[in-house]
Amino acid sequence: MIKIKIPSYCQKLIDSLNNCGFEGFLVGGCVRDALLGEKPNDYDITTNATPDEMLKVFKDYTVIKTGLKHGTLTVVVEGKNIEVTTFRVDGEYSDNRRPDSVEFTKNIEDDLSRRDFTVNAMAYNDQNGFVDVFGGMK
Repeated sequence: MIKIKIPSYCQKLIDSLNNCGFEGFLVGGCVRDALLGEKPNDYDITTNATPDEMLKVFKDYTVIKTGLKHGTLTVVVEGKNIEVTTFRVDGEYSDNRRPDSVEFTKNIEDDLSRRDFTVNAMAYNDQNGFVDVFGGMK
């Protein structure tokens, strides 16, 4: 089984989420890069915690309210900025870059379905391994 080496600063955030009853997964380009044997430039985490719940979970960290309406916070840990975003389903993209609206969901598969159906639609944590419902690993 393939495993990704999760940096300690990301694992701290995932552990904080888990300890409060939430899920946390690496997602997007960092999963792709790790699978390709490359060192990721940055790491993103997705979670079933809402922004308000994340603010409570990460109360002991410096938190930047990057995009609350889109479910995104930036958490500063060990000098690194990590974006943590609530699982979501996107509405229309009238500017082709940002969704006009988002709906939070509790399901990782719903979140992954909004991403392009490649390796970017995969998530990973040590507990669950890879979540690859769209065959991105192929």
